[in-house]
Amino acid sequence: MKFPKQYHLKEIANLISTKYIGADDFPVFGMNEIHVVEPGDIVFVDHPKYYDKALESAATIVLINKEVDCPEGKALLISDDPFRDFNKLTNYFKPFKASNSAIANDAQIGEGTIIQPNCFIGNNVIIGKNCVIHSNVSIYDDSIIGDNVTIHAGTILGASAFYYKNRPEGYDQLKSGGRVIIKDDVDIGALCTIDRGVTGDTTIGKGSKLDNQIQIGHDTVIGEKCLIASQTGIAGCVVVEDNVTIWGQVGIKSDVTITKGTVIYAQAGINKTTIGGKTYFGSPAQDARSFFKEMAYVKKIPEILEKLKNL
Repeated sequence: MKFPKQYHLKEIANLISTKYIGADDFPVFGMNEIHVVEPGDIVFVDHPKYYDKALESAATIVLINKEVDCPEGKALLISDDPFRDFNKLTNYFKPFKASNSAIANDAQIGEGTIIQPNCFIGNNVIIGKNCVIHSNVSIYDDSIIGDNVTIHAGTILGASAFYYKNRPEGYDQLKSGGRVIIKDDVDIGALCTIDRGVTGDTTIGKGSKLDNQIQIGHDTVIGEKCLIASQTGIAGCVVVEDNVTIWGQVGIKSDVTITKGTVIYAQAGINKTTIGGKTYFGSPAQDARSFFKEMAYVKKIPEILEKLKNL
């Protein structure tokens, strides 16, 4: 998430009442999660296991809960609770803004686009040309939809990320300030849910087609010309490359990549990055061809045992 203008380190530290290490005028351009950070971004870290990853990342400002040596060319924000203070920044730069109409006054809707009754179009939403948005679709703030997109009834774009910290008093949610971006020529079925990014974008690539009842988690990127069948659940921070086919009831864990041309058969469970162009089946998923060979051998076991008994 980029800020509307350049800020200085001292200004950010004052916003969240923290100590800082670095020049008062050290430039700050935005804030992001570790997997999408760029120079000028703030990243937060609150566990020693991930200190090095954060300090060595592309982010040049690290919000951290321990005073450590500051890497050259970077700055630190020292906080007793980086998770809380990251939320404070999200609330400051991307506060929740209530709507007072079904279609926000500042929503931009392209020529030839049809919005069916009972839809909600949030603040700062952009919808391109020649789209069809069927009834009871909810499109949350800041979503961007390209041209020639069809979204069927009951689908929700832009709900908050499923991202929580377990505290003694209960679960504390990491606030979502990102967006959902739907590229041109995408079809989205009924009752799908696509969560917004925490600080970045959840993206559906050009020409991809989604069946009904699909869940796509925060900051996930779906490539071009992908086919995803119903009841598939894709966790946050997944990358699905171009021309991937995912059949029904597939589950995909976070932080994996489904490589270009992969085919995943129904009810598979994906827990690691795939090899491009291969077909997967089972849970945990494996190469389908090998799996079916193994199943054929298993079916021969009774026959082999019978032969051994008769020796």
